[in-house]
Order: sequence, then C-alpha cells, then structure tokens
Amino acid sequence: MAQNAKSTIIDKASFSISESFEELTKEDKTYWHNRTPEERLTYMEILRRINYGDKATARLQRVLEIAEGP
Repeated sequence: MAQNAKSTIIDKASFSISESFEELTKEDKTYWHNRTPEERLTYMEILRRINYGDKATARLQRVLEIAEGP
C-alpha cells in the first residue's frame, strides 16, 4: 500500500455530505471510473483505517462452542 492512514492528511475545514451516489458530480464519477480497481480498494482501506483507527487491523476473536445433540 503506497499510503496509509497515518500519513494521510485530511482537510477538516472543508467537506461535503451526500445522501446518495446520485448526488456525485460528473467529475467525481469520471475520476473514480478512471481509477483501477486496485486504486479504489487502496483508497477504501485508507478510509476504513481513518474511521476505525487501530481497531481496523485488530483480528476477530474466534469462539468455538460444542453443542450436544439430543
């Protein structure tokens, strides 16, 4: 991964909120359609780490339970 969440800087002074993907501008759609699937996934991973912090890489705990039959 070329970038990570710790090296990503977010401009918190300016942002926009949209209710759905229909509100995206043509330029936004064109930008993301021109990205490779790998670039899109990389960006999604960065967003996930920004939103969830260190918890993003924590492993899920597996719990096994033995159920007795009738």
